[in-house]
Amino acid sequence: MTKEVLVTIRGLQFVSQEDEAEPVEVVTPGEYYFKNGSHYLLFEELTEGFTESTRNMMKFRKGHLEVRKKGLIDVNMVYELNKKTMSYYHTPFGVMHMGIFATSFEQTEREHEIELKIDYALEMNEAFVADCSIYIQIQSREAGNFRLNLPTEDEEHTMMRVNASDPLQ
Repeated sequence: MTKEVLVTIRGLQFVSQEDEAEPVEVVTPGEYYFKNGSHYLLFEELTEGFTESTRNMMKFRKGHLEVRKKGLIDVNMVYELNKKTMSYYHTPFGVMHMGIFATSFEQTEREHEIELKIDYALEMNEAFVADCSIYIQIQSREAGNFRLNLPTEDEEHTMMRVNASDPLQ
């Protein structure tokens, strides 16, 4: 994997079994590093309607992802398999207390590509919000053939488990 990469992040959120998924997608250039057994990913994120950007740093290894955002959005989120983590999510609209409980964590590494698929339960201000899924694809610029290799609809349903129970309690 090279330093210059293309980062694709796609998130899905299910509020209830009757609701359709609410997809969010970001595609941006970034920088990739591997150091001391961990992968690092750095990239800028723009938010519609704002001029200030958010700097993102992702650090990950098998079963563990840490996302640090600084700028317009400030947060340190940790996705760790079968563990509930808490943080404060600072936005231009206020601060929320956020809980994340990762229920599934898949990491696939190839010569010029890394993929992460994480299912998690999300809570805000001590209340369950939704079962969610995040898909992260990192492609090396060296490969020369950037592609958007997002999961198919069937794969999304497989990786997204909508549960009526709240694992955060």
